[in-house]
Amino acid sequence: MKKVKQILAILGIIILVGLYIITLVCAIMDKSETMGMFQASVFATVIIPVLLWAYQFIYKLVTKKDTGDTGKETQTK
Repeated sequence: MKKVKQILAILGIIILVGLYIITLVCAIMDKSETMGMFQASVFATVIIPVLLWAYQFIYKLVTKKDTGDTGKETQTK
């Protein structure tokens, strides 16, 4: 499972870097056709990390094993 997470993390980094480069290129080019690509790239640059975070958060909630631990650390004296 750890290997899969590493591969997905690297893939996510590559996708985000690609989106940043596309956003930069579309911002520099001054053509009417690139405006739609620029808007889509900025949208995806914001939405993809949010969706990945939400997926990870829900995955942790769903796969959490019931150990009886409330998640709070107990202090011992």
